[in-house]
Amino acid sequence: MEDSVRQEIQGIIDSNDVVLFMKGTKHFPQCGFSATVVEVLRRSGSEFQDVNVLENPEIRQGIKEFANWPTIPQLYVHGKFVGGCDIVREMYEKGELDAVLSAKES
Repeated sequence: MEDSVRQEIQGIIDSNDVVLFMKGTKHFPQCGFSATVVEVLRRSGSEFQDVNVLENPEIRQGIKEFANWPTIPQLYVHGKFVGGCDIVREMYEKGELDAVLSAKES
């Protein structure tokens, strides 16, 4: 991944408490997995920044390398990678996600 792409991704993560790299937007998700995470975040009452990876192929590929995670969506909270759809959904179902979302930056 080019340094400029890495810096752009890091800048987005650093500038937002909660960021979802996804296919589509929070108002119009373009895949079922992204839609699931958006719904979980809405149910949690969390405000979040969405990044539509379909608009930028370099970000789409770069985010996979950035977290060493092969799939999209990817959720970041306070600069830390939380996980993809299955992990986020599981954390929500276990009641663990609210604590992560409400925790202050460490």
